[in-house]
Amino acid sequence: MSMGYLVGENAPVVWRGPMVMKAIQQLLHEVDWGGLDILVLDLPPGTGDTQLTITQQVLLDGSLIVTTPHTLATKDAIKGINMFKTVDVNILGLVQNMSLFTCPHCHGVTNVFGTNERVKHLCAEHGIDFLGDIPLHPNIGDDGERGKPTVVSEPDSDRASAFTDVARAIGAKVGLYKG
Repeated sequence: MSMGYLVGENAPVVWRGPMVMKAIQQLLHEVDWGGLDILVLDLPPGTGDTQLTITQQVLLDGSLIVTTPHTLATKDAIKGINMFKTVDVNILGLVQNMSLFTCPHCHGVTNVFGTNERVKHLCAEHGIDFLGDIPLHPNIGDDGERGKPTVVSEPDSDRASAFTDVARAIGAKVGLYKG
């Protein structure tokens, strides 16, 4: 389910706090989610009404911080970490997105947004587990556009393994399985 289904494709969601909170309530409590093992809420970076409402209305097993190694992104991640600590939501760990790009021609590896040292330092400083790196690869976006995630379209790829490893780590932390 997505807010994108509720508003026009090109329409901005220009809503004040009460409208956002009502939409969140509807998404969380009026959508027939069926039998779920886990519900993932992908939120934009920030510490506003949306994030606060969710922490107040849903019993959360935890939050996952996702960031690139870029300086500005890690600053946003720290704000999210501090917010979740303030509202007593367990932080399951941190995932570094778009960490490395492997050139399809020369196979050289490039840290497009900087090395992961900043992110690993951030984890150590805040006592958060580093759960893994998701590479920057055009097929990940293409697979998403086709509605067939990389773990389904290319299950034996290194990219799929990166997602699977992170999912296993999260599953173990929330008690879905051991491993």
